[in-house]
Amino acid sequence: MISIPAQPYNYELLNLQNVALVIIDMQRDFLEPGGFGAALGNDVSRLRSIVPVLQQLLETFRQLHLPIIYTIEGHKSDLSDCPTTKINRGNSELKIGDIGPLGRILVLGEPGNAIIPELEPLPGEIIINKPGKGAFYNTNLPEKLSEQNITHLIFTGVTTEVCVQTTMREANDRGFECLLIEDATESYFPEFKQATIEMIRSQGGIVGWTTKAENLLQALQNFSLSIK
Repeated sequence: MISIPAQPYNYELLNLQNVALVIIDMQRDFLEPGGFGAALGNDVSRLRSIVPVLQQLLETFRQLHLPIIYTIEGHKSDLSDCPTTKINRGNSELKIGDIGPLGRILVLGEPGNAIIPELEPLPGEIIINKPGKGAFYNTNLPEKLSEQNITHLIFTGVTTEVCVQTTMREANDRGFECLLIEDATESYFPEFKQATIEMIRSQGGIVGWTTKAENLLQALQNFSLSIK
């Protein structure tokens, strides 16, 4: 048993065979100037604060040979999987599918749609392309999790209140035990991040648990040492 200090109470793993790290939408379109996040008028520099923590988590999960799942929000080049309501939302100059400094906004395969270089996936790590905010909608994520008997999901990425929370709620409804790493998720709006964290762990963990990366990393290190 691995017990990780968390709120509202300890998050427990029976072993490391059924847990995966989920990294939500750490793509250039959201974190770099010229992408979709900036087109909506956001200060994209805020999101980069979590990159060093994510690098630590990646290193540990890779050392332990644990599953790592990346999600990328993006659409087909003909935008056939993007509702017009989503395209028109936001009243910004650059909309989904338009050509911007990083290529076509939020279109799969474009330069801006790639994961940032600092967190580049390695061969064998799972990448889920998703047309919506949640990673379970119209994707093969359920099949990927079932294939590896994953029951526990560690959530990170951006933005806390939109794609991260949506995916975490989808996972919770499907019976997964969900842990959000507070300092490995970020929002353009700090008050939205804090409110989301409090909602997730309220009422005895109605959506899941939250903790800091150091608590998870220390628990994983202690467990790996105990089995050597």
